[in-house]
Amino acid sequence: MKHCAGQIKYLIAIKELSDKDDYVRCVSISRHLGVSRPSVSKMLRCMANSGLVYEDFCNSVVLTPEGVETVNQIFSSFNEVYMFFHNFLKLPAEEAHSQAILFITDFPNDTCERLKHLVRRTIHKK
Repeated sequence: MKHCAGQIKYLIAIKELSDKDDYVRCVSISRHLGVSRPSVSKMLRCMANSGLVYEDFCNSVVLTPEGVETVNQIFSSFNEVYMFFHNFLKLPAEEAHSQAILFITDFPNDTCERLKHLVRRTIHKK
């Protein structure tokens, strides 16, 4: 699984928005990420071409089975990295959230895996 940082950010946004509401609209993604609606449309077109979201994303953005699997993989890293920033480094929730997204999108996957391993090991010791 190798997706660009932008796709990962959008997938995280879609997952977080769909957890709050049944319908994820382009305008909701735009507000959530602080980007323009044309930027959202352009990225969703790219993601549809990659098989991550269904083609008809004008009314509601829906992840394909491949998109759901990708989001689940991303969140396995995201949740543990977020826990590290929030619980171990004591960053406020919002800052820990943005730092976790930056970490999983900008750092190599093996570095994320090493941090996840460290967090798991530390949790099991408690």
